Amino acid sequence: MGVELSTEAAEDWWEVEDLFDRCFAPGREALSSYRLRDGIPPVPELCLVARDDLKIVAGAIRFWPVRVGQVSALLLGPVAVHPTHQGEGLGRYLIENALDRATGWDRAMLVGDAPYYGKFGFTKLDGVRMPPPTNPERILGRALTCGAWDNVSGEVLRWDKA
Repeated sequence: MGVELSTEAAEDWWEVEDLFDRCFAPGREALSSYRLRDGIPPVPELCLVARDDLKIVAGAIRFWPVRVGQVSALLLGPVAVHPTHQGEGLGRYLIENALDRATGWDRAMLVGDAPYYGKFGFTKLDGVRMPPPTNPERILGRALTCGAWDNVSGEVLRWDKA
């Protein structure tokens, strides 16, 4: 693939934020998922940066801790691939590598397109509610341990709320 994958370091922050700004619509930080992240540090070992052979950020992914009812979960996102590297499988590479590193976590979730994220084992979560405005059809989850989403329901809350 021709990229170097590493955990995101403090000095990567501005380049990664620039990539997210480039890949997502203005106002991305007004989305409900950002209210769950605001002031909460991401899970550092799951925040990955892919640099191309010119050492330019080609893609990045972050995960944040959240609570669903009384259980913990990983909130995937954002994940972005620079437009010059889209279609190369880099998004898949980032998602699969990050999920492989998610030892100690039982479940992951996101807000996204089921046809795309279904390729990674994500399915619609019935009974899990994100803060509004979020389309319930786009709330997806993947069990990282067998049965981890069984009988889990409730509001998605900030990690610092119980």
